[in-house]
Amino acid sequence: MKEHNEKIPDPKEIEKEIGDFLAKKFGGSVKMVSPLVIPQEITSEKAEKPSHKGGKITFDLKPEDLISYLDQYIVKQDKAKAILATKVCTHFNRIKRAETSPDDISYMVGHIKNNILMFGPTGVGKTYIIKLIAEKIQVPFVKGDATKFSETGYVGGDVEDLVRDLVREADGDIELAQYGIIYIDEIDKIASSRNIIGVDVSRSGVQRALLKPMEETEVDLKVPHDPISMIQEIERFRKTGKRDKRAVNTGNILFIMSGAFGDLARIVKKRIADQEIGFGANIKDYRDDTDILQKVKAEDLIEFGFETEFVGRLPVRAVFEKLTEEDLFEILKNPSNPIILGKKLDFAAYDIDVKFENKALRVLAEKAFNENTGARGLVSAVEGALLLFEKKLPSSDIKKFPVTVSVIKDPERSLENMMLLSNRNKLNETFEKLALEEKESIIKYLGLNKKNMAGKYGLTLTSSRIKVVASYYSNHIMDIEKVINKIKSFNDDIKKLELFFLKNHDINIVLEDDAIDFIIEQFEKNNINLDDFYEQLTNDFKHGLNLIREKTGGNRFFITRNALIDPEAFISNLIKDELSHGLLPDA
Repeated sequence: MKEHNEKIPDPKEIEKEIGDFLAKKFGGSVKMVSPLVIPQEITSEKAEKPSHKGGKITFDLKPEDLISYLDQYIVKQDKAKAILATKVCTHFNRIKRAETSPDDISYMVGHIKNNILMFGPTGVGKTYIIKLIAEKIQVPFVKGDATKFSETGYVGGDVEDLVRDLVREADGDIELAQYGIIYIDEIDKIASSRNIIGVDVSRSGVQRALLKPMEETEVDLKVPHDPISMIQEIERFRKTGKRDKRAVNTGNILFIMSGAFGDLARIVKKRIADQEIGFGANIKDYRDDTDILQKVKAEDLIEFGFETEFVGRLPVRAVFEKLTEEDLFEILKNPSNPIILGKKLDFAAYDIDVKFENKALRVLAEKAFNENTGARGLVSAVEGALLLFEKKLPSSDIKKFPVTVSVIKDPERSLENMMLLSNRNKLNETFEKLALEEKESIIKYLGLNKKNMAGKYGLTLTSSRIKVVASYYSNHIMDIEKVINKIKSFNDDIKKLELFFLKNHDINIVLEDDAIDFIIEQFEKNNINLDDFYEQLTNDFKHGLNLIREKTGGNRFFITRNALIDPEAFISNLIKDELSHGLLPDA
């Protein structure tokens, strides 16, 4: 018989014992999932301290701003981008309005959130676009797979776990989690099979489990019927003497769902054909499923296998187009494309710089298109083509790797030629040629998007500035937005030199745009910092400009690129100009 004063086991020990028991009885098919636990110390702190900037949303994006951002990363899909950007911005701006204007109607009977349903084949960018949006608006984002809900047999548990995952993504900040985005992929897989046998019951059950979270409900952070969760609740009560209910309200959580919907086009096409049969019927020839899905109605989704209430919770619909071979090429050429940037990072891990020939990108796009998996095929095409080089080049002394058509089409022979010392000069020449091609491509891209980007980033994009951005992009591995932000940061720091110069020397200088571009180039090429440059600026201009100011009374001097290159000539020309105007006495 056990003693009553036997040590009470630690919750972690109980969790381990239960886990061991489940493993022995069911093997790897059943596992213990630990619930979300937020320590009492953090809980108390959160209760006292307002979260997410005082509980207010600072969202200020307009639909066109978000579309412009997405255009940098997503090729094609103009209609889908417009729908998503518009409805996401409206969703968060409505929340902001409700919080900042309490006198407005904050709740209406029958109010439906802008939950979104996306249609499109695999690899067209559905998941990527939602990740981009969540990153841009800086809200927690979680992704779930609808097929896993139906496989568990525990309807509802997994659905609510997605809400709990938002709290994890928000680092325990419940207020922030309540503004999050939940994205569920392969939602078409939980449509019932329009009969009442087998898996159909589970699929309908998952749809019903999603209804309340998609509208508004309270999801308890404590996992029901979980022994570990109960023990932890008891432990908290023992320490604090309080029963602290912690729940997430889903009223402001945006649900976005997507799927390929393979048979849906057939259903829509049949409905349209049935409606148009008859005398004078205008039967249209739709070129592909994208055209058909643009005309999808609630009745089509219900026939597909979704329940009426479930369809009603997804009022916004966006259709993604199938990508062509040319689209795949444009994706690879896009300066913010993560596939090429990621591959550059792979080789940079071994201090190897990579440049891609445009013709080689076309060959990769062709390979990917033949796989018929959309943009996903690009990853496997690039990986397959360069794996041999990623294996061999780190062990060589090659630090510049030009990816040409021959590298893609005949990797073994190309590698063999690269390894020959007699070919190194040719290899480097090819690399420099591709580096120049890359810069020219970025210059062209920035030229086409100059007006939009200048307004968006608050940076004047002169011809000189565009070349600086292109050069910086070519020498660093980052997307175009980060490059422009970096140049903008340099620009803002350099403009501060004008204030320092005025404060320290009582001389008002104005650095022209081409001068600022020249300074950024010096930062890049010669690895100098702002302090060093300011010291050089003082040495070059202080005495000469001070002399002119004392003699003429003028105290505003425009410093150009040429002035920075040859300060003596600049000061000399200024003095000559003043002499010619009779403002300085003859020497």
